[in-house]
Amino acid sequence: KLCGYLQKLSGKGPLRGFRSRWFVFDPRRCYLYYFKGPQEALPLGHLDIASACFSYHQPEAGAAAGDEAAAFEVHSPGGAVAVLKAATRQDMTYWLQELQQKRWEYCNNLDAAKRDSRTSPTPSDFSKGLVAKDNPDVSTLSQNASAERARNILAVETSPTDLVGEQAASQPAPVHPSAINFSLKQWSTEIKNSMSSLRKGNNENRKSIFYTTEEWELLDPTPKDLEDSMALEEKRKPVAEGSKGLTSSAFPFDFGRIPHKTRRPLKDMIGSSKHRNSSDCSPTEWCSGNGNKLVSELQLKYQSQQEELEKLKKDLLSQKELVRLLQQTVRSSQYDKYFASRLCEGVPKDKLELLHQKDDQILGLNNQLEKLNLEKDSLQQEVKNLKCKVGELNEQLGMLMETIQAKDEVIMKLSRQLSESEDNTSSQSGAVNSSTATCVNKELQELDRLKDNLQGYKTQNKFLNKEILELSALRRNAEAREREWQAKYTSLEAKLCQIESKYLILLQEMKTPVCSEEQSPAREVITQLLEDALKAETSEQPEQAFFKPHLVSEYDIYGFQTVPEDDDEEKLVAKSRALDLRSLSLSENREISTGVKWENYLASTMNREMIRCVELKNLIRSGIPHEHRSKMWKWCINLHVKKFKDSTVPGYFQTLLQNALEKQNPASKQIELDLLRTLPNNKHYSSPTSDGIQKLRNVLLAFSWRNPDIGYCQGLNRLVAIALLYLEQEDAFWCLVTIVEVFMPRDYYTKTLLGSQVDQRVFKDLMSEKLPRLHAHFEQYKVDYTLITFNWFLVVFVDSVVSDILFKIWDSFLYEGPKVIFRFALALFKYKEEEILKLQDSMSIFKYLRYFTRTILDARKLTGIAFGDLNPFPLRQIRNRRTYHLEKVRLELTELEAIREDFLRERETCVEKRDLISDDEEDS
Repeated sequence: KLCGYLQKLSGKGPLRGFRSRWFVFDPRRCYLYYFKGPQEALPLGHLDIASACFSYHQPEAGAAAGDEAAAFEVHSPGGAVAVLKAATRQDMTYWLQELQQKRWEYCNNLDAAKRDSRTSPTPSDFSKGLVAKDNPDVSTLSQNASAERARNILAVETSPTDLVGEQAASQPAPVHPSAINFSLKQWSTEIKNSMSSLRKGNNENRKSIFYTTEEWELLDPTPKDLEDSMALEEKRKPVAEGSKGLTSSAFPFDFGRIPHKTRRPLKDMIGSSKHRNSSDCSPTEWCSGNGNKLVSELQLKYQSQQEELEKLKKDLLSQKELVRLLQQTVRSSQYDKYFASRLCEGVPKDKLELLHQKDDQILGLNNQLEKLNLEKDSLQQEVKNLKCKVGELNEQLGMLMETIQAKDEVIMKLSRQLSESEDNTSSQSGAVNSSTATCVNKELQELDRLKDNLQGYKTQNKFLNKEILELSALRRNAEAREREWQAKYTSLEAKLCQIESKYLILLQEMKTPVCSEEQSPAREVITQLLEDALKAETSEQPEQAFFKPHLVSEYDIYGFQTVPEDDDEEKLVAKSRALDLRSLSLSENREISTGVKWENYLASTMNREMIRCVELKNLIRSGIPHEHRSKMWKWCINLHVKKFKDSTVPGYFQTLLQNALEKQNPASKQIELDLLRTLPNNKHYSSPTSDGIQKLRNVLLAFSWRNPDIGYCQGLNRLVAIALLYLEQEDAFWCLVTIVEVFMPRDYYTKTLLGSQVDQRVFKDLMSEKLPRLHAHFEQYKVDYTLITFNWFLVVFVDSVVSDILFKIWDSFLYEGPKVIFRFALALFKYKEEEILKLQDSMSIFKYLRYFTRTILDARKLTGIAFGDLNPFPLRQIRNRRTYHLEKVRLELTELEAIREDFLRERETCVEKRDLISDDEEDS
């Protein structure tokens, strides 16, 4: 992925300057989005690379390290110029080369029919399966071989630094000295991104924004989000200030590792420090300055400790005085009590109570005295600890002073040696030699500067030549597309005139019918119109193929044949159905809301992983676009089989396939028989040499080796064939594992088909609940519709519905699971409920059920019935009914097995029945 940090010039007036932004290239639209940071969800804007051109200025010599050294310009239509700046010239060259390449690939592979909409995907977004090779909606123009050779010659080889690529997201954003990181223009986007990062559970509960235009829409944050953001910022300020204070006051030495040495008096250390500060030796000034700074800091700490000690002494004296006063009070109270007990034996009760109160007060004062004594002891202990700390600080200060003194002596010695060596050198060299050396150095510097300029101009010349070449080729391609569109428009207009003329003749003849048996012009016109209607669009005439109107093709985009080759009447019906499908697809294409939602959802996941959510489920239910189906199917499959993949070794699929090919495999014979019978109406599987046949064989053999209990069952081949249309072999293998081992119950594809029989009974229960009238109608005429629906469930509607509806069913099926099959099976019956109720005999009902699904063409209406009209549709209900019917079916199979064994025993004992054999015995 092309992404990384760049500086973008923006703003006006005094706020104009470079701002650091995170740039991400989107290959779907050929847009270069820029965000405030890698973690942001909404972009601040985008640059249209498809219609842009690039340039940069070669800096003068000596300015290579300046501000404009790595700046380049992106010129957009309308005169807009975006100035971007990379961290280094190497990064700038890499960005320019990559953007040129992306523009070249996008414009050469752009869909001509959707050129103006700018929403067509590039070939890299299409499937990697079988449908990727023959997408009829994309016409790739042939590239100029000479232009390609010239581009390769003019290309400049370069590699990115750590600030380019996905690994750059973990790097801090480069800050330029003149950069301005505040933007008034995108303040609402920045607030929105801040709110999304502060919101709890933003990965799961955050709602994505859908856009119906080319610009990004912003939602104002709620008041609660603003309050939470302000509160968090207030909390961060004191924490940051505290951490800053701690960092600035941290001591630069590790005292724990300094060896203990002889103690020195503080006055001596301070005196030696002053003596050292008074030294006039210039080489040691910086070291002495650092030593003085450390000494001053230690002195301040010592003074603060002394002040605290004096304060504690004063507190201790005050507490002693308070204790003395309390002791005097206690003695006086005891004396008064003694005389009171002697003299007041006949004193009244109220005076005695007063005396008792005084006694209680005396006891309270004694308790306070004890507390104060305890506090006194603790303060004395604290004073002792402080004295110990002061002593340790004195020791550390002494050791530091000794270390500084030793360093000063080493520096003085080195300085003397340096000065002596310089004096010796200067005395030996003369004035002539020094001037000559100066001139030579200047000339060498000038030569290096000229070489750098020459290399820079060569690189700029190659880049500009390549830019001119590419722009000229792209302009010629655009002119060719315009000429082709004009020719196609002329051809369509002529075709329309011919059709109008034929229909006018036909209407005129039908208005006045001729009652003779002669060949009338009307019959000739009708015959000609029928022949034209039955013709399918082919590429037999390549020189005229592009200019033909877009009729119904011989094959649809999935490779299925649109018109059969046998019966003329069936051809006409199929052609009519194909035209109706074409009309519906064109009407859906005019409503581009679904496509825009998909494009914007995928753009919103560029900086985050896709997760399961209601928003994505609704998008998938509306249908995955053809160009994104391969990517989404692979993502859905990995979601369901992640636990299986994690437990396997790399190359697991190839190992299974190799074992199945080298060793004896009982399923290989039946697989070979069913390969050409899988999808004979699809060109990817119609002949032994088709591309899909070998891939289909590989996937089925690998699965049969992985799951020997099933091996191979008829129906698995169709599931794999549909998966291979959009997936590679290994992904199609895991798709089959998802369906058989994750989605469907056990014994669904075994010989007994036990799970399939259970699902048919569950479906009958749902029919009676969701469609009671239709269920009663079938019961009245004794029509067993499960004979039709059994195949729907077994192969997930393959060969039962038209291809457009089939793949939309598979989109939801791979995301939500087997419940989707029940939904669409009921929706098909509800879609044609009124037509079925009009049939009044079992033969006509059964005949209609065999083909009615092929007449349903409106996928949007069918999806609305499946996911709207049939709600509620809880999965728990289906599981409970499966469990209930599973026991019943097992009981019935046990009874049938008992009857079979009784019959075999009776046949062995009875002579008349020995000639009777079962079908299984006859096959064996």
